[in-house]
Amino acid sequence: MSKNHEKKQSVIREYAKNFKGFMWYARTRILFSYILIFGVTFVIFVPAFRELLYARVNTRVYRETMEKMQVFKELVSREAQKTIQNENREATNSLRKADKRLLKPPSSKAELEEFFDGFLGNQLPEDDTYLIALMEGKFYKSSPRARPKPLSIDSKLILDWAKLTQAEEGEKIIHGSNVGSIIYLAQPVIIKGEIMGVFVIARTTAGERNEVLEAVRVIIQVGASMLFLVLVLAWFASGKILAPLRLLTQTARNISGSDLNQRIPVRGEGEIAELAATFNEMMDRLKAAFNSQKNFLNDAGHELRTPITIIHGHLELMGDEPQERQETLALVMDELERMKRLVNDLILLAKVEHPNFLYLETFEVSNFTEEIFAKAQALGERNWQLENVGKGKIVGDRQRLTQAIMNLAENATQYTKTTDIIALGSVIYRGKVKFWVRDTGEGIAQGEQKRIFERFARAANSRRRSEGSGLGLSIVQAIVEAHNGKITVASKIGKGATFTIILPL
Repeated sequence: MSKNHEKKQSVIREYAKNFKGFMWYARTRILFSYILIFGVTFVIFVPAFRELLYARVNTRVYRETMEKMQVFKELVSREAQKTIQNENREATNSLRKADKRLLKPPSSKAELEEFFDGFLGNQLPEDDTYLIALMEGKFYKSSPRARPKPLSIDSKLILDWAKLTQAEEGEKIIHGSNVGSIIYLAQPVIIKGEIMGVFVIARTTAGERNEVLEAVRVIIQVGASMLFLVLVLAWFASGKILAPLRLLTQTARNISGSDLNQRIPVRGEGEIAELAATFNEMMDRLKAAFNSQKNFLNDAGHELRTPITIIHGHLELMGDEPQERQETLALVMDELERMKRLVNDLILLAKVEHPNFLYLETFEVSNFTEEIFAKAQALGERNWQLENVGKGKIVGDRQRLTQAIMNLAENATQYTKTTDIIALGSVIYRGKVKFWVRDTGEGIAQGEQKRIFERFARAANSRRRSEGSGLGLSIVQAIVEAHNGKITVASKIGKGATFTIILPL
């Protein structure tokens, strides 16, 4: 008994697990999304459609009722004939020709009765429309004769209309009745300054609105059928579209921490192919990140060695003159600040596009170039040369650009001998400023000139092994690109290399 119970519980848990997984399938979620979208659309559309039809029905009823009332006004009053711009002239003339009692406006009670008789006798109201004549506060006659209970002879509406002293229009909602509501226009008839009667055009809305509701029901039925058809088609279509994801999932499961070489085959075009390509690119970056971790400490040492060397060299050469001490102290403080920023750069290199990456200021290119040249000479014993100094101002991050150019100078010292030339210079030409570092060292092979700017890359042809991590040139490129500039390299094996930073003014 206990084993059977446990077996049942196991089956229930497995079923619940499968059902939960099914509910989270992309295919199922797409289907539910369609249901939700259609459901929300129907919830909003159906009432809006119904209200729109109601509004159009009311507008049409008011318009038709107003046209009939204008005809009545023009017939019953000479003043109305002069003031009302009647758009129903043909209907008015037709009634006059059809019944002699309508040839002239009534001037007494007896004539008004004859006028009502003639007017109502020549009218054929549309369904649910009632023309009602009231005299001396009572019901007199109507067309058609059969009226709903709310419009009976002694109803409250009839009695209220009979007492009117001025024109009135509106809508009365009738509760507990099958007429819905009554839209009406009421016009008192004034003869010789005395109200002799009231003419009312009333129309019930139940019939019109029942037609609207029937149209809405048809739309709901058609919409529900279309929804079912769309959901069936969406289920099969989504299964076909998402089929490539199963291959992607299987490949991803086969990738382990020790094997990062597997890639997903990219087939065709579209979002799935783009997802596969993006996944492969992510794996390439992940593999590079794993490899770079091994050299991280060496990278940090490479970046920090340059400012330490500059500070050490200038402190050793510092003389006793106050001005020289002051200049050396300023340079040392500047390098200490740059060293602090270098530590942060190692962490924030991946966040180059952050708005606070650069601290822009305007500075002289000539002073900046001479300052860089003075700092670079402390990097090592070389044949240092200042080839050219640009004249003008530039907007940029002085510290970041110092870091970039000094990294280039540091690289030049690593791949040159004491007798080699390392030349620095700057020039402003055609709206751009160029800074360059040229050396006569080992040079870089043509095939390596693009790869050296990748993070942690080193020149493969070098006869000596750099103690750095290969992060320096990637930092230089990041700083230059943050200034909307570019860096180029021109080199031949055995003839040195020239790195040029090109920035917009």
